[in-house]
Amino acid sequence: MPELPEVETALRGLAPAIEGRTVLHTSVNRPDLRWPFPDNMADRITGQKICRLWRRSKYILADLTSGETLLIHFGMSGRILISGDPLGQFVHDHPAAQKHDHVVFDIDNGARVTFNDPRRFGAMDLLRTDSANHHPLLRDIGPEPLSNAFNETYLIDRIKRKNSAIKSVLLDQKVVAGLGNIYVCEALYRAGISPKRQAGKISKTRLAALVPIIRQVLDEAIRAGGSSLRNFRQADGELGYFQHNFNVYGREGLPCLTDGCDHVVQRIVQSGRSSFYCNGCQN
Repeated sequence: MPELPEVETALRGLAPAIEGRTVLHTSVNRPDLRWPFPDNMADRITGQKICRLWRRSKYILADLTSGETLLIHFGMSGRILISGDPLGQFVHDHPAAQKHDHVVFDIDNGARVTFNDPRRFGAMDLLRTDSANHHPLLRDIGPEPLSNAFNETYLIDRIKRKNSAIKSVLLDQKVVAGLGNIYVCEALYRAGISPKRQAGKISKTRLAALVPIIRQVLDEAIRAGGSSLRNFRQADGELGYFQHNFNVYGREGLPCLTDGCDHVVQRIVQSGRSSFYCNGCQN
């Protein structure tokens, strides 16, 4: 499932091509994805200007002049591709329609935005813009990790009474928005913290140091265009490249990359997710 860097990368690819533009036509090619599309979704979007594109956690949101906001979630295999962009950043010709092109938006500048989702675990919804942050999918999400609200004081206070493993706590979207399995594994490795460590027993000093490390990992991933594992591509169709910088994720049985460490990367399962870590460097 795309995590924060992949969603942010898609957003940054979309914004120059469609923000401030009008949707000339919307094609909805099936009745549902993870859940049914909103009633008359195509008609409610067609003719509307996209006033603002923004991200909350792993969701992309588009505020429309109608007073509604389109919410998009990629699910396991969803992706957004742009073609025909007159800015010259993307492939000019519109590709032939594909089997899993479920929603297509034609924009007034000649761009076409296609939502493709082979496994159909993605989702779209239309929310009232003035109350979007109170929608059930958004209202309980924690602070964005790249925002000022996610700081050392917040993390220490939020975690100090947690009995769960730190890996599970950081994956909790109520604690911090948008973090997923890949980037939590990588951040904990850089911080030298075992994913098995009980969150409430980690010292304040180590938790404080974890905050800038999380930001650093996310910033590097965004600059690399995210991580391409299986289906993810950027909005222009290019792959992300951060997977080439993984220190532990997906490296089970391979040597630890820390100089002087003679351990190998291990994998354990926590809450149904694979955790990759070095038992020598992380404690």
